[in-house]
Amino acid sequence: MSSTVTYTVTGMSCGHCEKSVSAELSALQGVTEVAADAKAGTVTVSSEHPLDVADVRAAVDEAGYELVGPAA
Repeated sequence: MSSTVTYTVTGMSCGHCEKSVSAELSALQGVTEVAADAKAGTVTVSSEHPLDVADVRAAVDEAGYELVGPAA
C-alpha cells in the first residue's frame, strides 16, 4: 500500500536545506519521492508503504533540521 504524507519541518530556509532534507529522506527504505519546500516549511514524502515517524524524524534530524510532525 503506497503512502504520501506531508510533514512540517522547522529550520529550512533555502534550496540547500531542501536538498539536504530530501537526500536523507530519499535514503529511507521504500521512499519513492520527496518534495521539500523551505518557504512553506514542509516536506512531502511518498513511499511504497507507510513510514515510521521515528525514522522520518531521524532522517530530518540527520540533515540538521527538526520534524514538528505531520502537517495539519
